[in-house]
Amino acid sequence: MGMYFTSGLLFFVLATTAFGDDGEVTFVSELSSKPAQKLSRYGWYGNVRLQRFHIPEETAVARWLFTVTKGHSFHCRQRNVTIHIRQGAPPVINPAGTAFPNATLLSPSLTLTLPVTSLSSTTFNLSNPAPGDWFVAAHLPEDDGRIEQKGFPSCSYLFQPRLSIRRAVDTPILQRGLPLQQTVTSNNPARLKLYVPQFASSLSVSVDDCAPVEGTGSESCSLVLSLGSDSLADGPVQVNCSRSRCSASLTNPPWDTWLRVFVASVQNNQTVTFGIISNYEVGCKPQSVGLAADNNSNLGSNSNSSAANSSNESLPLMPSTCLRSVPVLYEEADILSLRFTPVNGPNVSVATTQPTLLTYPLPAQATGGTLNLKLTLNTTNATLGNSSTVVACLSPRAPVLELSSQPCRTALFGGYGVSVNASSPKAVVHLPFPLSTTWYLTLQLTCNSSDCGNVSVVPEVFVSACVEDCGTFGECRLLSSYTYLYTACSCKAGWRGWGCTDNSTALSLSRQLSATLLLTLSNLSFLPAIVVAVRRLYITEASVYLFTMFFSTFYHACDQPGAAVLCIMRYDTLQYCDFLGSICSIWVTILCMARVMDTLKYTLFLLGALLIAMSLQLDRKGLWNLLGPVLCAILFMVAAWIYRGVQRRHCYPPSWQRWVFYLIPGALCALIGVCLYIFAETEANYYYTHSLWHILVATCVVFLLPPREKNLVAIGWSKGWRLNWNWDWSPRVCGYTLCPSSKDELDTVT
Repeated sequence: MGMYFTSGLLFFVLATTAFGDDGEVTFVSELSSKPAQKLSRYGWYGNVRLQRFHIPEETAVARWLFTVTKGHSFHCRQRNVTIHIRQGAPPVINPAGTAFPNATLLSPSLTLTLPVTSLSSTTFNLSNPAPGDWFVAAHLPEDDGRIEQKGFPSCSYLFQPRLSIRRAVDTPILQRGLPLQQTVTSNNPARLKLYVPQFASSLSVSVDDCAPVEGTGSESCSLVLSLGSDSLADGPVQVNCSRSRCSASLTNPPWDTWLRVFVASVQNNQTVTFGIISNYEVGCKPQSVGLAADNNSNLGSNSNSSAANSSNESLPLMPSTCLRSVPVLYEEADILSLRFTPVNGPNVSVATTQPTLLTYPLPAQATGGTLNLKLTLNTTNATLGNSSTVVACLSPRAPVLELSSQPCRTALFGGYGVSVNASSPKAVVHLPFPLSTTWYLTLQLTCNSSDCGNVSVVPEVFVSACVEDCGTFGECRLLSSYTYLYTACSCKAGWRGWGCTDNSTALSLSRQLSATLLLTLSNLSFLPAIVVAVRRLYITEASVYLFTMFFSTFYHACDQPGAAVLCIMRYDTLQYCDFLGSICSIWVTILCMARVMDTLKYTLFLLGALLIAMSLQLDRKGLWNLLGPVLCAILFMVAAWIYRGVQRRHCYPPSWQRWVFYLIPGALCALIGVCLYIFAETEANYYYTHSLWHILVATCVVFLLPPREKNLVAIGWSKGWRLNWNWDWSPRVCGYTLCPSSKDELDTVT
């Protein structure tokens, strides 16, 4: 019903204020739920059911409950439901094991498998989860290629996730350089948090004066010190403390954020007291922050400049030569389309003595797209030695400030490294579904000789909807999960993969052409039906068959994937006319078999066509759009036949030859065609089965059309014209012949 359905929000105090072991931390619990959704077989990312949850700051424990309910028992069997969990962005999954596009880097996610019988559920618990958005994706096993008609009974599985969290609302703050006394037990660990400012290069947290309380167990001090949160892909840094003093340190900690500190006792039934203190250092900082600097070469980051100034006022000002920060312009081009441009121009100078830093704040609404990095070496005005290389590191939450001696990884998060040189002047990185945080690009020149030269590069960082716009054989689709927007590639012509670049099952051009010819030329089987209808003076029926043949031919010519495509008008229009003509052809054929008065027959023709057009507008692919008119027409025909048989006191139609040679073969053709259409069509055999459906439907019309009436009543234009196949037209009106008068140039009645 709503966008975020919350079944309950429960607040209750789990630990009251006390002067005891929990350090006066108060816990509350919150429960959130999402509505149940029907699962689909996995064919592409559009078949995945994606749900977004928000975990607030200071959450101690998060617990998901995943429930899968089987809809009904029609052809249902046990299946495995796959569940993916990721923090910060939707999970990038590959159940089919297809190849990813070149230069595409992935972020791992957690995968759970839930076997489903009638009602199945599983739970997933996570301690100290990272705050922010968490995404849950679920789907059935890979699609087997079977085409299921909409509205036909099928097995359904309903997936519903629920999240309950336990949050510490008054976590103590660990100030820089100020010791804090804590007491922990095996059941009540110490939970603290500290703020890491911008430009912090290292962070250390030390535990001192650790001693067990007398009479509470072992005399040894066994603690576990953890820094950071658990995001599944990257966990916290942990240190085992077995002495009275220990410490944990982080190099390149996350900037401008709160960091969790967790201290737990290892031994059971033991109470431990200790002191804890934190400290951080600013090893490198630009001369100025913001866009108001006089020297453009030392401009700072434009991301959160005011917050950075206020948080770093007490920090010592480091030499400006240690870091060169380039301001970046942020521009929104379209939905899931962002572009970042250096303010001073596309060329960025890179040196060996200092790293060059560019900052890219990525909003939450951009996580449904693809983050792209294109690094190009500017060789027009640069002299780069053969042993020189420009190395780059794209990392979230914190930069790597020394690439010559450190890997492309920060303290708690991994980075993505690339390099360019004279032999390889370009490098590309694609990150599907990037994290919603601030990304940092660090550039530095490395060389093994004294003559490193002078170099500049062109860094292009932008967010696009899909990787390389899904290539030639794919279409980038915009999907939504309530208010959250994300994209995925829908592949065609047998191509697969995240960016439709896997050609392991791709259709060749000859096969694409053969499929198009089969589906289009098979509609020529309507020509015999049109000829038979015209010879028997069923002109209205023949026009409907002609309409169906025309639009079915060009609809299938436009519907084909790949290169063998021809569209004479909009695809939606062709599809609508094809569906309308197909159903109307069946409708007029069965009503024609009823052999009723022309006035009633043409009234039903028009009324049925209007109702069919309305139903197709409501639900174009609904099964009852076909079955409804067919059943109504058959009931009307049977009623007319019974009425006529009762009047004549004889079975109608009276001739056994009509039953054996026409009605029964026509009914068999129609029955076989419907069975093929509903039960036998798959993506692999669609070209053959659907072409056979065209032939069978057109053939059954030839068999089922009744013969010309012997006693024609001169009512209507179709009965008022005598058609001579020698092209001799004799128009008659009420038994009189219209004769042209050459003298008066008027039609006179004789």
